[in-house]
Order: sequence, then C-alpha cells, then structure tokens
Amino acid sequence: MIAHALLFLVTAMPPFSEATQTAYAQQDVDRLQSLLERASSRADSLLVRYRLYPLTEDAATLKDLPSSLTDGTAREYALLSGLWAYRAGEASLFSVIQYGRRSANLLEKAKARTPDAPFVLLVEGQSLLFRPPIAGKDAKAAADRFERLADVVDEGGSTGITRTEAQVWRCVALNEAGRSDKAAALEALLQKRDLPPLYQQFLDDPPDV
Repeated sequence: MIAHALLFLVTAMPPFSEATQTAYAQQDVDRLQSLLERASSRADSLLVRYRLYPLTEDAATLKDLPSSLTDGTAREYALLSGLWAYRAGEASLFSVIQYGRRSANLLEKAKARTPDAPFVLLVEGQSLLFRPPIAGKDAKAAADRFERLADVVDEGGSTGITRTEAQVWRCVALNEAGRSDKAAALEALLQKRDLPPLYQQFLDDPPDV
C-alpha cells in the first residue's frame, strides 16, 4: 500500500521544468527557492536561477556563474546567456561590456546547437528586446522569435515554457516595435484568459525595454 502511494505521488508530480515555470508565473519566490535547493543537475539549477532572478533581483542568485560550459546543451547555453545578461544589466560601466559580450557568445553557442530550442528562442527574443539600440536592439525580430516560440511549444509539449508566456512576450515586443494594432489584437485574446499573476502584470504594466 505504501509503495503504491509513493508511486502515485511521484507520477502525480509535474516535471521539474514545468514546476519551475508554474512557480515563476505565479510569482512564488519561496517555491522557486525550494526548487533551487533540490535541483539535481546543472540544467535544473540554471533554469531555476534564470526564473528566480527577475522576481527578486537578488545578486546572490547570479553569484559564481560559470563563464562557459563543458559540453553544454543548447538549453544550458541559452539559460547561462540569460543569466549573464541579467548580470550585465546590474554591472558597472567597466564590466557591462565584458558581461554583455559573454552573454552574446553563449547565445551563439546555443544557436549553433539547436536554434529552435525553446529556451534559445526565449532568451534570444529577450536579448533582442532589451539590448541597447547601439548593440542591435530589434523589437520586430524579437516578436518574430516569440511567435516561433509559441509554435515550437505547441509542437513539442511541456518544455518549461507555455504558449501563453511566448504570446505575452510577443505582445510586449510588438508594442515596442510600433505594431500596436497587432499587439492590441493579441492582448485582447490574452485578456480573455485567466492569466497567471506575472503575465497579467506584463500586460497591465509592461516591463521597460
């Protein structure tokens, strides 16, 4: 009986990446910190840190980041690129160029492995959206990446990213690109849903880009 109960609990638990995404969308910092403590792989640790930092902006989350990886997957390189981009955003003028270049190099490694991997598309879209104009900001290209991400998520099932997340980011990018007509149509569709708190916040008070 006990064995059957344990088996039920294990099978009922969502995959780590899905649990992390849910906690992020619900802005559940305590849950993310708990997931970080039990992350059993490099990939899981990078994923939780990537989701946790935007909610807390706690510099400790970015402590001891590796500058590169040995035999990293596209997903790992993309997540590490995103973490270095976060660090560049908080760095002094002396370090911001170094960290930004490191983030860009890691993203190129991710794209060289699997350009359509979900987290590669997500991080690349965010990079195109948030980088300074002098460094190649391109909101329209970002919107295209997020549109492709939504399709990839539909095709591949659970990846730790939902279609809703991809569409919310696309809405932000379309507005930034001056495509307010498309952004408004997409937002109208999204607002009909019961959105997780973070995504509702993104629509009501979009992040500064």
